Amino acid sequence: MRGRRFAAHDDAEHLGGRFFGERLTVGERVQCAAQRGVHEELRLSPLSNSDNELHLSRVTSRPFLAVIQYDGGGFAGWQRQPVDRTVQAEIETVLERLMRHRTAVTGAGRTDTGVHALGQGVSFLGTERWQPDDMRRALNALLPRDIWVQQVCVMRAGFDARRSATARRYRYLIGTDEAAASPFRKPYEWALGRELDERALHGAAVALLGEHDFRGLAAAGANTSHYRCRVALAHWAPRADGMGMAFTVEADRFLHHMVRFIVGTMVDIALGRRSPDDFPRLLAATDNLAASPPAPPQGLYLEAVRYPSDLYAAEPTT
Repeated sequence: MRGRRFAAHDDAEHLGGRFFGERLTVGERVQCAAQRGVHEELRLSPLSNSDNELHLSRVTSRPFLAVIQYDGGGFAGWQRQPVDRTVQAEIETVLERLMRHRTAVTGAGRTDTGVHALGQGVSFLGTERWQPDDMRRALNALLPRDIWVQQVCVMRAGFDARRSATARRYRYLIGTDEAAASPFRKPYEWALGRELDERALHGAAVALLGEHDFRGLAAAGANTSHYRCRVALAHWAPRADGMGMAFTVEADRFLHHMVRFIVGTMVDIALGRRSPDDFPRLLAATDNLAASPPAPPQGLYLEAVRYPSDLYAAEPTT
């Protein structure tokens, strides 16, 4: 059995030549495309004949995975909004220029306003003429400075960055020293400026492991079918720069504001504002009314997304 890896940091033969250069009306074109059910980019050009038929040419498309990083401070979250600037909208705008048609993208995690990403997975369809490294360079040449594409991979048919993911990993940074209020640090961590009880943090993290119903530690969502998540990793550690604490959590799925509610409640326990016994009770709660306020968004990073190895069409390169 092949393993799984983190993204971090043949249709043409099936169709043969049947439709290439064939003359079809618009209705026939739509019907054929629907019947085939394959990923194609269909381009029409008028023919100079009395029937004013259309000429169908086919360019086979394939799914791509882009691993991206972004500074969430300048965005109203990942998901496209009618007016506000979002990461999804910026990427789709650039892809439209490169592909010369509208290209929808799907993100593995729908990060909120102010949340950053070190390894967000993004899927979209692109034509075979694009090689992964050429695609990466073209995207980076056109994207704004607060978005950077780390890696592009060709994936197998049916790949979807959100639905195909088997795990996501988040990291939350807290500044416990006075200098956390610096304008060069405050946008990228929770500038708490107070020491935390590490033993209390570790105890709460251990309670997270396993499968739980997280409705007591997440925002209520109208489209949430269930609140159960399986946490495989949860731990606190001093930051490598010595400026505070870092929380890392990995699970099969995350709910809206879930990590921020967890961190906010853990910090209250570590500051002595809540009893350590509160945390297990919140994992059994049926609503979030007893939870502490969610931690600020700027300390949160989507660090990596895991996909099964057999979904990669070729060995990824950086």
